[in-house]
Amino acid sequence: MRLEARAGSSRIALLLAPFAAVLFTLAVCALLVAWAGAPIGQTYALLFEGAFGSRFALSETLTRATPLILTGLAAAVAFRARLYNIGAEGQLYLGALAAVAVGGLHGGTGWELPPMLLFPLMLLAGAAAGALWLLGPAWLKTKLGVDEVVTTLLLNFVALLFVSLMLDGTMKDPMAMGWPQSVAINPELEFSRLMERSRVHSGLLLACGLAVVVWGVERFTTFGFALRAVGANARAAAFAGLPVRRTMLVCALISGALAGLAGVGEVAGRAGYVTLDMSPGYGYAGIVIAMLAGLHPLGVVVSAVFIAAVLVGADSMSRAIGVPNYIADVIVATALLAMLVATLLTRYRVRWGRA
Repeated sequence: MRLEARAGSSRIALLLAPFAAVLFTLAVCALLVAWAGAPIGQTYALLFEGAFGSRFALSETLTRATPLILTGLAAAVAFRARLYNIGAEGQLYLGALAAVAVGGLHGGTGWELPPMLLFPLMLLAGAAAGALWLLGPAWLKTKLGVDEVVTTLLLNFVALLFVSLMLDGTMKDPMAMGWPQSVAINPELEFSRLMERSRVHSGLLLACGLAVVVWGVERFTTFGFALRAVGANARAAAFAGLPVRRTMLVCALISGALAGLAGVGEVAGRAGYVTLDMSPGYGYAGIVIAMLAGLHPLGVVVSAVFIAAVLVGADSMSRAIGVPNYIADVIVATALLAMLVATLLTRYRVRWGRA
């Protein structure tokens, strides 16, 4: 058996690859459901109902999808230039911490500002924190050739330790009865609710709007062309006169900023303060979402809603039928592997026999 490169990748095949990966994932996970002794059809029906079957279920799915869209965009932008950002989790936490620093610690400092000015400053602070956290690994990659997978991954732990230090020190809420959490942001700086009696907030609109902006930049601007060219072949792009190093550094700033905004959204839209368990792995899930979307910014929105539906629906399904909700993690992981294989098969065909 050998892999033979195709003359050209079919656009239809590229479009159908994510759907094939999802169907394959559901088929594989159906075997695990049957092994657990549960009816497959009822299990998947309950999974769907738990994610979309009621107003509350839909609101929870959209709430969970909001940070996933932003971390998925962060991964998609970076991966497009072959800058493998594995550090969105740390960038998210630092973005959340920066949001609280502006929106929660400003009182009594002598530079009290009205919410109309503090709100955009809070967004900018969160985006800047995430962007600067990724700029270092990107500079090391472009200047010294240091593997960014290692540096971004390890910086996640550095970021979490720094957040822990701040939550037990300068930014600790004195009213939290010893619990390690930050002070709350000003209620006037919180995102508005899109649905009454729900947690869906206007951060969802911001995330979807940024997905459209990223798609437009990649599709219609010279920077987007340079981004795609560098990702396709950095040497050829440099030979053609494109600024490879500058393109990758700007790409890092955009990617880190998107992940930082995911942290701002979690603070200003959902929790109101920072805790160490604020993110259940949104930064890592963003990688799955970006790959499942084929790195397409608009596809990231659909992929994020799918992953959020699996995570939310699995909790409801587990309570109703007794299948462990860890099946959601299996579905997410299997979907990533299936998408990688599907993408490979769109570019190569399998040949059997001697070469």
